[in-house]
Amino acid sequence: MKKTSLLQSDLSYVIATLGHLDTLVIADAGLPIPAETVRIDLALTPGVPGAIQTLKVVLDEMKVEKIVLAEEAKERNPKYLTDVQELLPDIPIEFVAHADFKTRTASARAVVRTGEFAPYANVILVSGVVF
Repeated sequence: MKKTSLLQSDLSYVIATLGHLDTLVIADAGLPIPAETVRIDLALTPGVPGAIQTLKVVLDEMKVEKIVLAEEAKERNPKYLTDVQELLPDIPIEFVAHADFKTRTASARAVVRTGEFAPYANVILVSGVVF
C-alpha cells in the first residue's frame, strides 16, 4: 500500500507520468472538460471533495513550477485565490481570461473534477522538476 496521502490510482498515475511543463488541472464541478482530455472525476456531492482539499493532496505528490488562474477569480472568488496563494506562496501565478483558461484545459494531461461549487475555483498546475 502507498505511504503517501494520494490513494486515487488514476490521479497518482497521471502525476507520476508528468514531465517538465506538462499541466494538470484541478477543476470545480462546473468547468467544461474537452472530450479529448483525460477526466479524473472525484466529485461525489456538492463540495465533496473541495478544490482546495484536492489541491493539498496533489501538492504532496507534484512539483509545481507555475500556476494559471482565471483573472475573474480575483473578484468572483477571492477566498480561493488567497487559499491557493497560501498553499503555493513562492510559485508564480499567471492570470488569464476564463475563456482562455478553458481553452488551455484541452492541452492538459488531465482535468481533475472536484465537487467544488464555488465559481472560478480552477487552477492549472504546471509541472516542475525536482532536480
